[in-house]
Amino acid sequence: MKVTACPDRKIVIDNQNYLYFGGTSYLGLPNHSKFKKLLIKNILKWGTTYGSSRNANIQLTAYDEGERFLAQFIKAEAAITVSSGMLAGKLILETVATTTDCFFHFPDTHNALKTSSSLPVCIDGKINPRLLDSTVEKITFLADAVPSTQIQPIDLSILNSISATKEITLVIDESHSLGLWGENGKGLFSTIDFPCIKRKIMFSSLGKSFGLTGGVIASDKDFIERIRNNDSFVSSAGMNPAFVQTLADAKTIYRKQHQKLQRKLAYVHLKLIHKNAINFNPTYPIIYPEVPDLATTLAKQNIIITHFKYPNHKGQLNRIVFTANHKKKDLDKIIAILNHL
Repeated sequence: MKVTACPDRKIVIDNQNYLYFGGTSYLGLPNHSKFKKLLIKNILKWGTTYGSSRNANIQLTAYDEGERFLAQFIKAEAAITVSSGMLAGKLILETVATTTDCFFHFPDTHNALKTSSSLPVCIDGKINPRLLDSTVEKITFLADAVPSTQIQPIDLSILNSISATKEITLVIDESHSLGLWGENGKGLFSTIDFPCIKRKIMFSSLGKSFGLTGGVIASDKDFIERIRNNDSFVSSAGMNPAFVQTLADAKTIYRKQHQKLQRKLAYVHLKLIHKNAINFNPTYPIIYPEVPDLATTLAKQNIIITHFKYPNHKGQLNRIVFTANHKKKDLDKIIAILNHL
């Protein structure tokens, strides 16, 4: 399907209007009028791009303001932006690899956090014996805050079982939780509190909830300084400075859109008939329905959802996304169809 304008609550395909319940624009920002005005204002100030290294002699204040906002929002000591969430994950892996004896990954970890040397946390439903032995070593856990195709945050309680001989670093991908979960959408980073963790690191795409192409890494000040001196970071251009400035300028809009989304989700929770095949979490804007040919059924009713072959997923993935911009009549239409399936 080819679409000739930015998808929002509606899209046009072959000159026909459809309601759109797909994508990842959870807070509905790409077509938010005030948000776009802020971005345009900052493009006029900072230009369309800035291709120099972040470590060069010229330092743009846009990065200071945007990264200060992100650190405060996430409740981390420090934060730094990069050009994409995928790059953020790769920079973290490069940096922690120099002080990690072994990586371990939770199930369904995103490609941005994959490394060929990583071992599974669990084997045949039981904790990896390597995590229970008495070997003194530094280990790094890799996890998605909300695993792919899931609608609940990851359960990290297994960390309480790890041998005390292990020095633990946790790296968590918050691309589908930052802007959504927690107070005002601050994410899960600040709520992760396990005494066994020596260092925790989060990263996230900013192109989902926050509506801007780029990525963020947040952690303690020492680790962020290591990222800043990573060769790959030094030799690459940063996130668009107009976008980073907009992060700081749009903080009120983020809060209001998060509140709007929560009201929409509460309405869906009230009206939707809950079924095993259509599992819904009233604090999360995504449903992964297990209904055969659902995309075709909805398309006949002029509704488009995300539908594609996702890595490591059996068959086609159906993904229904509710955004802050959906109207009550939009929700009523898709809910009525889902309730009668």
